[in-house]
Amino acid sequence: MKKELHIFFTCLMFYTRIPCPKNITHHPDYLNKATRYFPFVGWIVGSISFLIYSLFALFLSTETAVIFSIVISVLTTGAFHEDGFADVCDGFGGGWTKEKILMIMKDSAIGAYGAIGLVLLFLLKFKLLSESILLFQVYDDTAVFKIWILFISAHSLSRLAAISIIFTHEYSREDASSKSKPIAKQYTWREVFGSLFFGLIPLIVFSYFYSKILLALIPVFITRFFLARYFQKWIDGYTGDCLGATQQVCEVIFYLSILFLWKFI
Repeated sequence: MKKELHIFFTCLMFYTRIPCPKNITHHPDYLNKATRYFPFVGWIVGSISFLIYSLFALFLSTETAVIFSIVISVLTTGAFHEDGFADVCDGFGGGWTKEKILMIMKDSAIGAYGAIGLVLLFLLKFKLLSESILLFQVYDDTAVFKIWILFISAHSLSRLAAISIIFTHEYSREDASSKSKPIAKQYTWREVFGSLFFGLIPLIVFSYFYSKILLALIPVFITRFFLARYFQKWIDGYTGDCLGATQQVCEVIFYLSILFLWKFI
C-alpha cells in the first residue's frame, strides 16, 4: 500500500501543481507505473474545476463560472497539457520533416500556430462546456451531481485516450531530452488495467442516468486513433507533447459529443 501511494503521488506531482509529500521524486520506475493513475488525476482536476464552477455560479452567470473553472484547471496542471497542444500546433504546423517537427516542439517559445491553436481551443472549451452545463440545467432539476460527473468524465476519458497511445505506439525521440521519456518506455497489465478502470468508471456512472452517454466513447477514440496515426506518419511515434495535445483535443470532442447526443439521439 505504501508503495502504491508513492506511485500515486508521483503521478500527481508529475501531472499537476498540487503539493505532494517531500519524499516523492521523479524516479523512472515509479513514473512508469504512475501511468495507471493518469486518468485518476482527471478525477481530481475535474473535481477542482467543478468546485470552482459551482462557487462562481452562485453569484455569476454560467458562462463566467465556466471561464473560472477553465482557469483553475490550467493552474492546477500548470498548463501541462495546453503547453503540449501548443507545441504540437507549432511543430506540425511549421515542420515538414521528423527532425524539424521534433526540434520545433522542443523549443520553449510559442509560435503563431501554437498561439492561434490555444485561442481556438479555449474558445471551444468555453462554448461547448457552457452549452453542456446549460443542457443539464434546463432538463434536469437535480443537475449538480450530473454536472460534476460531466467534468470528471471529460478529464478522465480524455486522459485515458492520451495515455493509451503509449500502449500501442513507440516513443519518437531517440534521446532522453523529453520530460516524458520515463513514462514512455515500460508498462505492464497493471498500467493498462488501471488506466482503463479510472478512465471509464466516471462515464459508466454517467450512463446510469443517460445510457446514450456511452456513445461518446466512439468519437473520442476515433479522434485518438487518427491523432496517433497522424503522429506515427510524421514522427514515427509520439512525444509527451503529443499526449498533451491528444488529451486537450479529446476533452473538446467529449463536450461536442454530449451536445450531438442530446440533439440527434
